[in-house]
Amino acid sequence: MSKLHSAAEVVYREVKERILSAALPGGELISEGEIAAEMGTSRTPVREAFLRLEAEGWMRLYPKRGALIVPVADGEAEHVVSARRLVETDAVRAVAGNETARTGLAAALRENLVAQREAAASGDVDGFSGLDADFHGLIVRAGGNPLLVTFYAGLRERQRRMTTRSLARDPLQLASIIDDHTALADLVESADADGYDAAVTVHMRRVHGLPLLSAGAR
Repeated sequence: MSKLHSAAEVVYREVKERILSAALPGGELISEGEIAAEMGTSRTPVREAFLRLEAEGWMRLYPKRGALIVPVADGEAEHVVSARRLVETDAVRAVAGNETARTGLAAALRENLVAQREAAASGDVDGFSGLDADFHGLIVRAGGNPLLVTFYAGLRERQRRMTTRSLARDPLQLASIIDDHTALADLVESADADGYDAAVTVHMRRVHGLPLLSAGAR
């Protein structure tokens, strides 16, 4: 890997992390020059990183003005939640009849919950958001469908950004999210896929400020 490409990769990862953690909130305008000066590099790798972030939909570039951090779009939360619910519930149904897989998944979820409680206790909202995304990702991977795992990986970053934004709006949600996750782990362990479907729908819609749906609408 060339030094230029390596520098661009470092800038890409750093700026993307700031976007996902809301250190760079949607609607903020930043420049190549300020990022280059802050990271001690030339503008060339910053430009390369910005182009990559624009291609992924995180930025919108304006010549001679800078780069706009693209806000969470209207309706995006609804779409992400709907897609996540379908993929996660499918995974829970897949492991419901496999006691070994189900028990292993439940143990992994409870281990993740320990880390969630530690992050919440220390006020590490960004770390908590990552653990939240990992919790749900464990469930999807346990389903054993590589196509859905790949699809879900694309949702993870959007999920993390949305969760960080929701927690910034209401930090007191940390405790209720952990309670919800504990209940979801119990439902996985008991092979209650229908119960998981209902509970994860309420959980995700509540966290992201979406109106709750009637049973028929789900």
